Amino acid sequence: MEKKWIFLIAVLIFILYTFLFLRLGRRYYKKEYGTKMWNHWTTRLYNWQAVIFYSIALTILTMFLLKWTTVLTF
Repeated sequence: MEKKWIFLIAVLIFILYTFLFLRLGRRYYKKEYGTKMWNHWTTRLYNWQAVIFYSIALTILTMFLLKWTTVLTF
C-alpha cells in the first residue's frame, strides 16, 4: 500500500513539472523559433523531448530530496 502512495506522489510531481515547463517554456520557444517554424513537427518534438527529460530529472531530484528530509520513506 505504501508503494502505491509513493508512486502516486511521483506521478503527481512529474505532471506538475511537465505542466509548469510547458506553460513557462511555450512563449520562449515560440519566440525563439518563430511562429512558422513552431508549426513544424520536428520543433514540437524537440520541445516535448526537453519537457519529458527535465520533468523526469526534476522528479527524481525532488523524490530524493523528500527522502533525504525524511518526508517520504522508500
